Amino acid sequence: MPDSSPLSEADTNAPQSAPDRLLAGAIDCHVHIGPEPFQERRVDTVTLALEAREAGMRAMVIKSHYYCTAPVAHLVNQIVPDFSLVGSLTLNGGAGGLNPEVVDAAVEIGARVVWMPTYSSMPDIRRRAEGKRYPVGTTTNVPISGISLLASDGKLVPHMMSILEIMKGNNVALATGHVSVPESYAVTAEARRMGIEVIITHPLSESTGSRLSLEQQQELAALGAYIEYTFVPCMPSSQQMNPAVIVEHVNAIGVEHCILTTDFGQNTNPPPPEGFRMMLAIMLRLGLSEKELDTLVKTNPTRLLGLD
Repeated sequence: MPDSSPLSEADTNAPQSAPDRLLAGAIDCHVHIGPEPFQERRVDTVTLALEAREAGMRAMVIKSHYYCTAPVAHLVNQIVPDFSLVGSLTLNGGAGGLNPEVVDAAVEIGARVVWMPTYSSMPDIRRRAEGKRYPVGTTTNVPISGISLLASDGKLVPHMMSILEIMKGNNVALATGHVSVPESYAVTAEARRMGIEVIITHPLSESTGSRLSLEQQQELAALGAYIEYTFVPCMPSSQQMNPAVIVEHVNAIGVEHCILTTDFGQNTNPPPPEGFRMMLAIMLRLGLSEKELDTLVKTNPTRLLGLD
């Protein structure tokens, strides 16, 4: 008869697989949570925190396109100890746009990442006007002309400068969202001049924001920005990008200048913690070492979010 006794101590203490070792203490800086207006999400914040803690992860930055998630993160962190949700704010029209007062309040209650406009950005609004692919779930009930970070002279608009002043010295990172290439350069240069950490958001995207060439990514990294490679473009429900493209870009730019995130939360994709583990397993298979991945998903995100 087969042995039906409980696992022995040796079995329960079996060595972890490489993806599980990397998952322990990892940080995902880009996760979408429910509830979210206009679209269905895979998990709510409590479920996400419980699943991520069970997987051994350290933290996740939770993002909404329409509201500040800092109060949600604060509440769930009281309910689910030994894991951290990190709140953020996205500067879309529905969340207040380029409004320094909104940013000031968000930072005061714990937002650690401020995303530049996504669905309200000029590239995404232009894509909608041209009838091209546009993110599912975006409101169509309110006419939006698009939010630009730049004035007619090519410099950052005054409200953007006020926002950067609020972020300066408050341990808040700036993520470029879906803005145009000129906007990405301008806001990155000014933010880095002021000592603000910068994340260049999914530069390989074909459907949102503006795709950046390898040379442009290298130039932004040289300014001190971190280049964020999300795993969501590799999924069947997205652009089905070969994940080897991510590895090629990380190798060309250097792990010290990059982070890996999932951008998961869509109901067509795995739950974010499982998606993160899947991403790690594939990156290992494609040649990134455990040491390199440790930098990409632990060391660099920790520095970005000021979690030391």
